[in-house]
Amino acid sequence: MKLSFVIPCYGSEQIIEFVINEIDETMSQKPEYDYEIVCVNDCSPDNVISVLKNIVNANERVIVADLTRNMGKHAAVMAGYSLISGDIIVNLDDDGQCPIPHLWDLLEPLEKGYDISMARYPKKKQSSFKNFGSHVNTRMSQMLLSQPKNLAIESFSAIKRFIVDEVLKYQNPYPYLDGLYIRATDRIANVEMEHRERVEGVGSFTFRKSFSLWLNGFTAFSVKPLRLASLLGVFIALGGFITGVVVILQRLFIYPDMPLGYPSTIVILLFVSGIIMAMLGMLGEYIGRIYISLNNSPQYVIREIIKGNNQ
Repeated sequence: MKLSFVIPCYGSEQIIEFVINEIDETMSQKPEYDYEIVCVNDCSPDNVISVLKNIVNANERVIVADLTRNMGKHAAVMAGYSLISGDIIVNLDDDGQCPIPHLWDLLEPLEKGYDISMARYPKKKQSSFKNFGSHVNTRMSQMLLSQPKNLAIESFSAIKRFIVDEVLKYQNPYPYLDGLYIRATDRIANVEMEHRERVEGVGSFTFRKSFSLWLNGFTAFSVKPLRLASLLGVFIALGGFITGVVVILQRLFIYPDMPLGYPSTIVILLFVSGIIMAMLGMLGEYIGRIYISLNNSPQYVIREIIKGNNQ
């Protein structure tokens, strides 16, 4: 049995060596397991690529992929998936918050027939902003991607190889791993464990990146927003028709001297126009992503793959 650890790296110059050393220490508990560690430098602005190159020279189990530009966490994970050779793939972050010593607990559900095993954190030790973003993302997945309400999707996870092979069939830009996992299988288990404090520094997942990731899931795996837009248009049109009939009847039978309502007319026009523009913007987002996909825009481009001399 061979494990492949996949770590997307961004802004982790001071942390990544700690994470890799912890993996080595944990795996030394069960020497019957073979393993490799695939680190993907997502065009990090710090010096993490130099640190990774030094680690490769000292640790023959480490493989490094250096991307040509920052493509986002999920695209970096896809790049890592393209290089793995293990039977089970373990995803984790580069910030030291994933409780790697609980790896063996994470693997247990796979032995019981589950395809994916993910950590569940009763309390996440991160900023309020990230907690809010996680909550919004979860709610979106439940509404649009049919994610079970009792399922928590976290970075620290173990996945059987055939699921990763299925995920890799997705060749379009803007990959959204949560949707790809849910689309591939419903045999996903959670393992409760404690979330750890970040070892050093602050997170680099900005609002822009969070919104971009949310938009990927919003537009790539569901047409429910378009259906919602259609229903909203029908209800607004119906409401406008009913309001018009009521105003006409009031004018004819109740308030014959009713003045013309220019302010209310302007308000209604602005409201309806705003809804129309929002719906057109959402439709344009779908069409734009279709256009980019048809142009074969890459998920990622690997500048260099760095391996030890014995690999």
